Amino acid sequence: MISCKKRAKYTFLLPFIFFFFVLSTAFAQDQANVADKGVTPGSAAPAAGAANAGALPTEDAGVIDAGSTLFKNNCAQCHSVTEEVVVGPGLKNVHTKRALPWLQKWIKNSSALIQSGDKDAVAIYEQYAKQQMPSFAFSDEEINSIVAYIKKESAAPAAVAAGTEGVPGATPGGQVGENAPGSIGSHLDIVLVALVVVLIVLVITLLIIASVLKGYLKNKADLTGAEQEMLEQRTNFANIYKSKAVRVIVGLILAVVVLDLTIDKVMGIGIQQGYAPKQPIAFSHKLHAGDHQINCNYCHTSVYKSRSANIPSANICMNCHSQIKKESPEIQKIYRAIENNKPIEWVRVHNLPDLAYFNHSQHTKVGGVECQTCHGPIETMEVVAQFSPLTMGWCIDCHRNTPLNTEGNAYYDNLVKLHEKQSKGAFVVASNGGTECSKCHY
Repeated sequence: MISCKKRAKYTFLLPFIFFFFVLSTAFAQDQANVADKGVTPGSAAPAAGAANAGALPTEDAGVIDAGSTLFKNNCAQCHSVTEEVVVGPGLKNVHTKRALPWLQKWIKNSSALIQSGDKDAVAIYEQYAKQQMPSFAFSDEEINSIVAYIKKESAAPAAVAAGTEGVPGATPGGQVGENAPGSIGSHLDIVLVALVVVLIVLVITLLIIASVLKGYLKNKADLTGAEQEMLEQRTNFANIYKSKAVRVIVGLILAVVVLDLTIDKVMGIGIQQGYAPKQPIAFSHKLHAGDHQINCNYCHTSVYKSRSANIPSANICMNCHSQIKKESPEIQKIYRAIENNKPIEWVRVHNLPDLAYFNHSQHTKVGGVECQTCHGPIETMEVVAQFSPLTMGWCIDCHRNTPLNTEGNAYYDNLVKLHEKQSKGAFVVASNGGTECSKCHY
């Protein structure tokens, strides 16, 4: 028969055995998942259909990037690179369905191709409610780059795990966020859960040990005075509450908590980070900018050329919604606004105080700042929320850490030379007076 001491020792070892069991199981499961996928960690899965994808004039990365820009600025409003129909057909694998010379004629002047009696052109025109596709003054090289981009995107599902397309943080090979190479991964969550379980098991183990020891003392015939006192000992919560030391400690904790909450509230006055008001029309940036990849500049037409990024007018919405989802209750609100000759009363989300001067085009056009830098992953938001704090400190930190793009701009040549002579590190926005009060407060 196992003694009480040995039983307590074995019970104490249980949580550690459980902890290593959880870790080993998680690691084995992760390896099994990799094996099931048939992909070595860190390698890219082969693209489906690559063997019969058809040859294109070029697969150069620079040309594909140029095609991506052309597509998003000119084509994404009516076409997707998947099989989904937007206004026109989905363009997935269009390079295998149509010859390149035909695509060039169609994009340059679809009307002429239809009038020539081309069977494919007429069939597309009839299938999509005789919607005339506009003509584009693209060169053959530009059209080739668009087709090369579509070919690359068509092969993407084979190299990207299902459900990760368009997700911020997605990496080649289908790894997203915490599972991406170089990140901590899901093991951290498993370890944390295991540690919590271990702590719970430890508490239970200590209670079991205390119970075993009390049982042992009760069965002991010749108890000493100390053992008898330990056996009869009871926790007196009233005495603990009346203790002066306990009251002082509790009072200090409450005072610190109240002080911290007060400081947080005072310092947070005027900060609207996370503000996500309900809009008069349920517009989804995730659907438009994310899924359909409509360029921000298409709706916010002054984003690169004005002090402020304008709110799109109803006629921009109608460029697409005069044909698609016309019966949607939300789209009907746009129709009513146009019929009543009244603007849609959108609720402003990002709002700087009047005492601060901010020029949107100076940041987007001159500085080359991406929308996501300030607005966060806007392409994933169903409801737009203020992502950044937009405080003065936040702006100043950005100006102190953002290098100024001076390449090809003779205005900065002498300033850069003077800066390099003084050896003050990188030529950032602050180096050009970007932290002076009069820059923003005039």
